Amino acid sequence: MIRNKKRCVAMILAGGQGSRLGVLTKYRAKPAVPFGGKYRIIDFTLSNCTNSGIDTVGVLTQYEPLELNSYIGSGAAWDLDSVTGGTFVLPPYMAKDSGRWYSGTADAIRQNVFFIDLYDPDYVLVLSGDHVYQMDYNKMIRAHREKGADVTIAVLKVPLSEAHRFGVMMTDGEGRVTEFAEKPKEPKSDLASMGIYVFSWKKLKEYLKKDAEDENSDNDFGKNVLPAMLSGGEKLYAYRFSGYWKDVGTIESLWEANMELLDSRGVNLWDKDLKVYARNPNKPPHYVGFGAEVRNSMIAEGCNVYGKVEHSVLFPGVTVKEGACVRDSVIMQDAVIEENSTVIKTIIDEDTKILEGARVGGDGEITVLGANVTVEAGAVIPEGGRTEPKSTVKKG
Repeated sequence: MIRNKKRCVAMILAGGQGSRLGVLTKYRAKPAVPFGGKYRIIDFTLSNCTNSGIDTVGVLTQYEPLELNSYIGSGAAWDLDSVTGGTFVLPPYMAKDSGRWYSGTADAIRQNVFFIDLYDPDYVLVLSGDHVYQMDYNKMIRAHREKGADVTIAVLKVPLSEAHRFGVMMTDGEGRVTEFAEKPKEPKSDLASMGIYVFSWKKLKEYLKKDAEDENSDNDFGKNVLPAMLSGGEKLYAYRFSGYWKDVGTIESLWEANMELLDSRGVNLWDKDLKVYARNPNKPPHYVGFGAEVRNSMIAEGCNVYGKVEHSVLFPGVTVKEGACVRDSVIMQDAVIEENSTVIKTIIDEDTKILEGARVGGDGEITVLGANVTVEAGAVIPEGGRTEPKSTVKKG
């Protein structure tokens, strides 16, 4: 049964645990982590689909999916709730004869072949839901079609010293991939995979089936499917991307990406052609009180600032009271920084309270506080500290 034939269906891999983000992902999937004052990480991939005219999107969830599923809802915030397409959350499920968790990126797609076949697409766009970037996928799809490719891989030049963290490839003068290695110890190229793939659907189905028959497979695109296609003589091409792209999978990279917004080095949230859409809380305008100081910061709706905020990102509903100082920090929704307290180079999750006279963080290593934490009056959390969600930090 074909529901509505589509040129392209997008599949977003959004089930990652994001363990390197520590306390920020204890109760939420990595793509649901807040970013940039009003967004979630997955907003960038969903918005890219909208801006590229791709209206049928599967979101594959698994780890701690409740917050992510609730946030995505019907997809209306991204204009992805059309009658002939839409956004579909696709968790693992039990079928009549079997059922299991997704065991890898390729397996996640393979378990949803029936969903993709409903739209009989020419191409399948496989995306990660945990990267910050803006991209018109139509240009990549056009390049894929013009070259008659079986798979096109978006690539970015990275320092050779960092290439071991990625899938890297060698290409010929036409951009055709001649060698591919997933996270090699000694990379021979600085062309790194961005985890963005355009597949010709019939060819991908063929190799997903072959991969399922291999008992030793890790069920992964980078480790198994792409190398198998290359060795099978299929046409793999690299598509070079030159814009801002960041994997915000660590505390350091998440903090850096937020700070880069303030220094005009980050993703361009003001790009009228590649707007970033989000599902936002209904909050009143932010308020900066008499005597407050705000410098080089992003202050979202619903914030009340009476103290000092410098080079920081404040999410909706944050309160910074008189005499309090926030610097080089990311303060997520509805957090409260009370009188005469100090927060420096810290990421604070939602609904956390820093009570009067407390001291959090320092100029060295990044400090992170989970959601619903209470830091009692006069308490001190040194730089680099990690505080579990729903906990209380006492003085002394």
